[in-house]
Amino acid sequence: MTKDDSGSWDKLEWRRRLETFGQDDSPVLAIGPTGQLDAICNLGELTDQGRASTLSLGKRLRHLYVDQLGFMPAVLTNADIMYLRATPMPRALESVQQSFWGMYPLTGRTAAFPAPTIVTRTPSDETLYPNDGNCRRFSQLSNAFAQRTADRWNKSDELAYLDNLLSKWMPPGQHVAVDSHPRLSGIMDTINSTLAHGPATRLPSEFYDPKGREIIDRIGVEEWFSGYNESREYRSLGIGALMGDLVSRMVGSVEGNGNDGLIEVGGEDEKPGKGRGGETSIKFAMSGCHDTTLAAIMSSLGAFKGEKWPPYTSHVALELFRAKETPAYRPGYVPEANERRREAQQKGLFDSLFGGLFRSEKPKEDQAVGRRPLVDLDKDEKAKLDGYYVRVRFNDRPKVIEGCKAAGKHLDGDESFCTLAAFKEIVDKYTPSNWRRACGANLDQPAFPTTDEHSGV
Repeated sequence: MTKDDSGSWDKLEWRRRLETFGQDDSPVLAIGPTGQLDAICNLGELTDQGRASTLSLGKRLRHLYVDQLGFMPAVLTNADIMYLRATPMPRALESVQQSFWGMYPLTGRTAAFPAPTIVTRTPSDETLYPNDGNCRRFSQLSNAFAQRTADRWNKSDELAYLDNLLSKWMPPGQHVAVDSHPRLSGIMDTINSTLAHGPATRLPSEFYDPKGREIIDRIGVEEWFSGYNESREYRSLGIGALMGDLVSRMVGSVEGNGNDGLIEVGGEDEKPGKGRGGETSIKFAMSGCHDTTLAAIMSSLGAFKGEKWPPYTSHVALELFRAKETPAYRPGYVPEANERRREAQQKGLFDSLFGGLFRSEKPKEDQAVGRRPLVDLDKDEKAKLDGYYVRVRFNDRPKVIEGCKAAGKHLDGDESFCTLAAFKEIVDKYTPSNWRRACGANLDQPAFPTTDEHSGV
């Protein structure tokens, strides 16, 4: 809301209550399990348990990166050394808010701390989750892999076991199947959510049968994530744009040119650029996303084999390291680069209205190193990446990427530290140059690759 002079924005605190239909269709208030009326979560929002667990995640991040490593400052004057982003889903934004609050509580922020910047996108542009709703080709691919899973399992002994266990609670005429209504993955979601929220939400005991849960999890992982392991196109359309952004920001951090996310989050109101305290680089990025995002990232790197469906408040950490003997490459922040970026963004508005149909390829000199494949970089550009390493951790467990195992592609003595060049080379192979255009291509082509395209190499 605006103040009387309409020159600035103010805030309004309010109390929310949810209304629903009563027995005779008259309006009644929705209530919690013990009679709560205020702040009841709506569909797509975090529950109290979800808020508590994401707050706890933020506290763990503070303990690691502030208390133990001293990498992040103990007190922030502003958040312009952090790139914060969330999907349009309310729970994703709330997860970022809670995690940020846990990492930097009131005691970790100065009294004059300004509002942090949180970057979002419209659903049609969203790449922070596998966007089958706005990418036609990816929808084709995901449907095909899901159907293959249904064909493979629906008549199996495992599904017969589940049907015998759970069919009494299915809608009339429905049997438990991968593609039943509800789908098997939907049943899994319900089981997992009730397990996370205590006995008041419990289903009948059969839903928690250990053998049944193991079967459901194994089939769910195959249905949703096997495509990332097997198909380069699936990886490219499902998670490649996000992975390309992550690598680009890492390389931008190495180059010190603002492409690490600084241009998006820094600057005074309406004037993106340097941080509000003069910051010239991003040190920490945090995105509120989804279980399908995390498993897609790990599967696209070939690092999700043998894993179960990501539990609530799972997280993936991509950490960039610099060897002690490697000097920091800091040419200094160039304001003119920001102006060129803004001009490109303004020109891109017209292009976005037409799905990228009129986008032309940038000349080499106008492209950042991070957005160009490693094979296209010259000797000097590749040399900028020397002495930098990437480690991937899934729920605090370091993971080894197959393509980084070869000599010279990891830190001596520890295969979990990929060289930045090797990591970029892997991700480059499935980073789309034009995601929108790729989403509308190959619609008449088969969904499954005819050659080996396994991930992580």
